[in-house]
Amino acid sequence: MPRRRVAAKRVILPDPKFKSELLSKFINSVMKNGKKAVAEKIVYGALERLDIRLKDKSKKVDKDEETGGGASGKASFDGGALLDIFDQALDNIRPNVEVRARRVGGSTYQIPVEVRPSRRTALAMRWLKVAASQRSEKTMAQRLSAEILDAYDNKGMAVKKREDTHRMAKANQAFAHFRFG
Repeated sequence: MPRRRVAAKRVILPDPKFKSELLSKFINSVMKNGKKAVAEKIVYGALERLDIRLKDKSKKVDKDEETGGGASGKASFDGGALLDIFDQALDNIRPNVEVRARRVGGSTYQIPVEVRPSRRTALAMRWLKVAASQRSEKTMAQRLSAEILDAYDNKGMAVKKREDTHRMAKANQAFAHFRFG
């Protein structure tokens, strides 16, 4: 048992544009070498591109409805809708279980364990950032917006990473009785 007190969690202020703590954490995750302004520019640029892409999609749907004779409802994507899309994309990436290595009797077993909620979010953000950086679009904002949209649609590399993690945990379910205690 450690004798020291547990360090208090740092309070993360919400981001200035959308007033979201989750987005602020993601900006901090994207930040490199303390350049927060650059990270904000990338993330906000990605959300603006996402907004433009979604408006284009809604215009196509509206045109299809007009030709079909249906009632046309204009969809405007404000900050709240963009945050909902970002939250849903992160939800689609968050893992429920992961495997951890544990040595038992000279052998190392991959033991499936449930992931804490804070770690779920951190892993989802990390996987989203890595998947976006490995895409082929020109700027990081373009890559990030494309990966967020893919994650929202339950496809893309970040969602694949989560599925691989779940598959690994399912394959090693037999070792669940070695859980950490």
